[in-house]
Amino acid sequence: MNKEIIEKTTKFCNEIFVDKKEYKLPDEFNYGHLPLCAIDSIFSIGVKYETVQNSINHFCDHYSIDKFSKTNELSTSDFLKLMERQSIKELTENIYKNRQRTSTRSGILKSEAVILFLKVLQKFKINKLSDIDKIITSEQFETEIKEIPGQNSGISLTYFFMLAGSDELIKPDRMILRFLENISGEKVSLKDCQVILAAVADQLKNNGFNITPKKLDNLIWNYQRNLN
Repeated sequence: MNKEIIEKTTKFCNEIFVDKKEYKLPDEFNYGHLPLCAIDSIFSIGVKYETVQNSINHFCDHYSIDKFSKTNELSTSDFLKLMERQSIKELTENIYKNRQRTSTRSGILKSEAVILFLKVLQKFKINKLSDIDKIITSEQFETEIKEIPGQNSGISLTYFFMLAGSDELIKPDRMILRFLENISGEKVSLKDCQVILAAVADQLKNNGFNITPKKLDNLIWNYQRNLN
């Protein structure tokens, strides 16, 4: 099945993205602080991205943080110290201004999930963007992140790695699934999404695209969002 979907998807992407061969990723892929990648990845699941941007902007404005600073990178520990000055309720209502939960059943507040995520990073001594390679293939790190309520699917974790710098990973969310299923007319698994988009990106490179799986994911996500 994957081979046929790869061929169909490559053909379709060649046509609709023909003017985006030198596509530039949006600002959120250039955060200057690793913890913002965690905040974005937790808050982005199942919602419009504008809501995520608003929550991050509220947070950064409150603490006077330059999101894209390349000269004053704040660490995981720095962010945790800031967050621990407030209660979860205060973080939720007055700083993020976002009461969303990680899932509708047995979920926790996303503001709390962020803290749990950062504590796992701290446990593994991952404080800055330059540390990310230490955990990108760590099964134990993955296991502990997935134990956070609402994180079992691993989608937030994959997206975290994308935001933190991995060009080879994608975020297999509903937009990507819908795009591939519309093209193929068949159900596509989350696992297959990664394989398919990686193969399509390789094919597009042969056709003159300056592309990675991460860039392709973002192109598709924006295309699909604009259809809705």
